[in-house]
Formats: sequence, structure tokens, C-alpha cells
Amino acid sequence: MEDKLRDIFADMVVLKNPQRAGFFKDLKMPSYMRDWIVMKFSDEDGDVDQERVTNYIKRYVPSKDDFEQMKFQLTSGETVVILAKIRVSVDIKTGETLFEMPDFGDAKSGAGGIVEKQVVEQWQSTLLKESENWGIIELTWMQDFSKKKANGFIKMTDYKPFCPYSVELEDYKEGRRSFTTEEWIDVLISAADYNAAGFESSEQRLTFLQRLLPFVEKSLNIIELAPPGTGKSYLFGQISRFGWLVSGKSTRAQLIYNKTNKREGVVAYKDYVALDEIREAEYMKDTEMHSSLQQIMENGSFKADDGHQVNVDAAIVFLGNITGSNMNEHAFMFEELPLPFHRSPFLDRLHGFIKGWELPRMNDDMKANGWALNSEYFSSILHELRNNSSYRSIVDDMLYIPPKADTRDTEAIRKICTAYMKLIFPHVESISDISPEEFNHYCLQPAKAMRSIIREQMGYADAKELGKTIPDIKTIGLDA
Repeated sequence: MEDKLRDIFADMVVLKNPQRAGFFKDLKMPSYMRDWIVMKFSDEDGDVDQERVTNYIKRYVPSKDDFEQMKFQLTSGETVVILAKIRVSVDIKTGETLFEMPDFGDAKSGAGGIVEKQVVEQWQSTLLKESENWGIIELTWMQDFSKKKANGFIKMTDYKPFCPYSVELEDYKEGRRSFTTEEWIDVLISAADYNAAGFESSEQRLTFLQRLLPFVEKSLNIIELAPPGTGKSYLFGQISRFGWLVSGKSTRAQLIYNKTNKREGVVAYKDYVALDEIREAEYMKDTEMHSSLQQIMENGSFKADDGHQVNVDAAIVFLGNITGSNMNEHAFMFEELPLPFHRSPFLDRLHGFIKGWELPRMNDDMKANGWALNSEYFSSILHELRNNSSYRSIVDDMLYIPPKADTRDTEAIRKICTAYMKLIFPHVESISDISPEEFNHYCLQPAKAMRSIIREQMGYADAKELGKTIPDIKTIGLDA
């Protein structure tokens, strides 16, 4: 299968080798950046010239320890070009566009400055529509002599977004046709940095793919509960630059909307926002946060009390660790979770549940080992698939919905089915391209199972919902 993958996706594959994981871990780069570096400095056999990598990183990707030296170079009159993560905002008082480099600190510590106006004008669709992004930036040091005391500042005089691949979705779809369904599932798993052979069964592989559903479907709201060490934080935090993992402290202003500076939060810019360790998260104790998240999951928007409306198509993903005794979908699993998960209206806005305890704890055998789609290309493809509405039409044509079916249940199942189609069957263009049996097995039945758990948990949270089940949705041409 690897030979086939290299032949079909020649320019988009990379050799993923666990033995060099430590080397790249020390560089503190997300997977999509790591794969780009590997491709840049590896030969056709996948062997990496680590000395060249080290020299490149030292020159263009400085660490926090190098920052003072970089400031010295700037104040000595040198122009500095680096590959860095940046945040950009518009100062409404001055009209200037400001940037920060969060890996080095903030603007107060010198890790930021002003973006040249023509740079903003050229790249505003990237700089102003993403809360954070990687880019190749050119920096110079300037002095403002308009005041009595000269004021020095850093100016970003050039910028190129980190987008090293030309993503052709049609080529990706065509490439999928050369693989069996089981082979393709292995391709997806390895692209996400996992080794398909490390899973104990095909059921585990399919459970793992549930984590990728929010990458391809807008406004798909998922919750996963699992013991620690199953890799959920890694997947949502490292694989895609289009997603956002919230771990540790955060605020409603950062996540949703900052009324002070009228700036929308990360939910307005990202494909998905994964809220990690929700059991311990302080922001999940904020009742206004509960209301805001419920609005977003229900309507795809949030209206602040100052009248500003934040439009959101990001998937909302809740991740939590619970004790082993509560890992049972046939009992109330949310006792350890914050208050909103004890209320059925909030739970009803969740489309599906992932039983993370069915996945093995991360071990060396689970790490991708061999030729695979590189993570940056893969995440860019998933990002493109989000905007394709044709899959939903195919799903609707393949489903039999019984009369008077609950709308939220049917919508949840349709959305999950659509996400599965995009992941496993991206080449499908009409119902004739997929058999009812495959659609039923890989799309409908998993979708029904994920929604059924939410429906059952609603019954434990609210006696009025107890005993209710999802509609008996069927696959047309198979059992309907």
C-alpha cells in the first residue's frame, strides 16, 4: 500500500519515522510544520539530513533563548527573516495593525510591533481572518522621532503565509479511487501520525476516525470522554493549523468575543475549537460561557450584549478525562463534568459522542512508521472538504427518514454521515458511486451509534427525556 501511496501522491508523502521523533520533539514544532521540514531536507529514501535541519532551524526558526540576540541584530540595523507564529490585531485608536510573536512573549517584551500597511493590504485575508498563523516574516527596527524621546519599535515589512503546498482537491479524490476502503482508512490514520497496525481491530480504527469528523464538517459538535493518554489532545492540537486546542486557562473574550476591543475570538476563525480537560477547566464554570456555547452550537452564531453578532461555523469539540467507573454509555457519564453537561438542552446541541476508552493508550507501536501523506497537505485537504456541499446532498438521497422524526436527531445523524463520506469516500460524486452496504456500514450505523449515546445521556439528565430513542433511519436500497 505504501508503494501505491508514493506512486499516486508522489509529492505529498513523507517518511514518518518514530526513531527521529525525539529530534523533532525538541524543536517544539507541530506535526504539519515537522512534515514540511522533513520533506525539505530528506532524500528520495526519506532519510533526513539532521545537520541541515538544525542549521535551518537555527537560522530561520529561532527559539525563545535566541530572541535577545535577534533584537540585538535588529537594533544594529540588520533585517531579520524568520519563520514564526504571529497574532495580528487592528488598533482602533491609531488605525495601525499590530502583531505579536507569542512564542517569544508579547509586545511589551519586544516580541511584536507594527505591520507595514501595504503588507496588511496584500495579505489581509490571511492576517486578519485567523487569530494565529505561521508565516515567513521580514522584520526591521524603526525609530519614531516625532516625540521628544525617540521611540524604537519593530516593523514587519514583508510576510508570506505558511502554505507550502498546492492543494488540488480533484487530484486527491482521484487518488482515493485506487485504494480499497480498508486501505484508505489506513491512509487516513497514518496521515494523522498514527500507525494503523497498532490498533487491535477495525472497530478501533473506525473509532479513531471519529476524531477527524470535526475537521471536515462545519458546526459538528462532538464530545469525547476517555482515560488520559489516548492521544486526543495531540490529534486536535498538532495535526491541523486550521484548528485550535484550548488547554489550560482561557476566557470568553479569547474564545468568543472581546467587547473591549471588538475582536472576535478563535471560534470565528478556526475549523474546529477543541476544549480540552473540560472537567477541570475554570472557564467551564462561567455561566455566561455556557450560554454562549449553547447559542453557537444551536444557531452557528453568538450575539453579544453590545449588539455585535459573531458568526461561527467551527465545530465545537469537548474533551474530558473521567474515571473508569463512569465509562459506560448505559449510565449517566457526566456526573464529574461541569453543570451544562447535566442539562438536556445543552446535551441536545451535541451531535455525537466518542467512546475514547475503546482506543488503546498511546504506545510506541501506535506511532506512524512508514510512508504517509504529510500532515500539512492532509489537513489542508480536510479544510477544503469542509466547503463542499455535494456530499450532504448524496447523504440525503441515501437516507430514509421515518415520519415525525425528531429534527435534532436527524440533523445530527445527517451531519455525521456527511463527515464520514468526506473522510472515507471523498471520490463519491453520486449515489451510484457507493454501495448501500458500504454507506450503511461506514457512515449510517456509526452515526446512529454516536447520536444514540447523546440521546440516552439526555434521558439520565432529564426524566422527561428518559426512554426516548433516535429515529429508525435506514439506508435506501438496503433495508428501506
